[in-house]
Amino acid sequence: MSFIKNTLEDWEKLVKKQLKTENIYEILSKDNLENITVKPYYQNNSETKILPKFEESTHLVAEYQDGLEEQAFAFLLNENVENLEEKAIFINNHDLAEHILTVDSNRYFSLIDIFSDDKAAEIDEHLAGELLSKTFERQIGVDVSLHQNAGASIIQQLAFALAKSKELTEKFGSEILEKLVFRFAIGSNYFFEIAKIRAFKYLFNQLSKEFKKDLIPYIFAETSFRNKAKNDADNNLIRSTLELASAMIAGADAVFSNDYKFDDSSELSKEISFKQQIVLAYESIINVFEDASSGSYFVEDITRQFAERSWKLFLEIEEKGGYLESLKSGEIQKMIFQQALKEQSWVEEGKIKLIGANLYPKLEAKKTANELYNVDEIKKVRLAEMFE
Repeated sequence: MSFIKNTLEDWEKLVKKQLKTENIYEILSKDNLENITVKPYYQNNSETKILPKFEESTHLVAEYQDGLEEQAFAFLLNENVENLEEKAIFINNHDLAEHILTVDSNRYFSLIDIFSDDKAAEIDEHLAGELLSKTFERQIGVDVSLHQNAGASIIQQLAFALAKSKELTEKFGSEILEKLVFRFAIGSNYFFEIAKIRAFKYLFNQLSKEFKKDLIPYIFAETSFRNKAKNDADNNLIRSTLELASAMIAGADAVFSNDYKFDDSSELSKEISFKQQIVLAYESIINVFEDASSGSYFVEDITRQFAERSWKLFLEIEEKGGYLESLKSGEIQKMIFQQALKEQSWVEEGKIKLIGANLYPKLEAKKTANELYNVDEIKKVRLAEMFE
């Protein structure tokens, strides 16, 4: 039995007939905030490379509460909890990081970022010293979840993560690269977010080679607040499930679901948020793959574009003196501000659809973009706030 081999010309002829137009690429092309080229048709033109992750299985992280000890094997802690054994502990509070009593059977990871992301633009060396003295597996967090929630583009998020890493090597030496946890917020652009995590693996590995190392980044991925709405908890739940799936498919080492009822949080809503991960892991079994999307021509191509453009932006930041200098000058804040305003305008115009916020029903805007954003400040802003 033989199969007919179709060419690109065959595909174009069929699509022209179905769409009843000769100008199919104009119709099929779609703008995106990243200005990434997304083609309607892909052919394999590159060699696929598996991008490994650090953990064999993605950690499913729960915010600690009584009753979850038997169900969760990884916890996000903001305060000390005794009698936890054989758990992965992600420390989310710098006071706790300094004073926590460790247990030999547990694994400890610090999510504490030592940068001040404002115009003070400093590294807290005292806090860094305290963290580096601990016997954690990873002592320093590099947080770019704030940037995503403030409206930064994917390209900006990746470049900032690299630039912060470079600042740390200059301050503490290249050995610091093996002690980092990278914290990303995952948005709703499903395939783009998969490509974001994949691209960062390429980029960090390339950065480590500049220091004669060959390292894989440790990636902690959490659901975004940016696309969540105060009055649409059920929609939030669906959005965050897709975000978790993106992170797991991309090969994040740990995932965490923020409470989908962020404005009316309860023990039940926190438990449901955690169990989103359980369903994905144990029914879809996507937390065990290193790089499930490897070989997808589409994902491979946008991964390459993100990597190339993020590296270029990283080099531009370095030419201006690095991440801290760019913070002091306000350049980082300005970049995020301009991108956030563009994204907010797409929401206002309906080009980005948020069900229940700007679509079904369409509400009148109650706040302007200028009321929501500040060119001098990196702060979390939800897209739906304009209508709430």
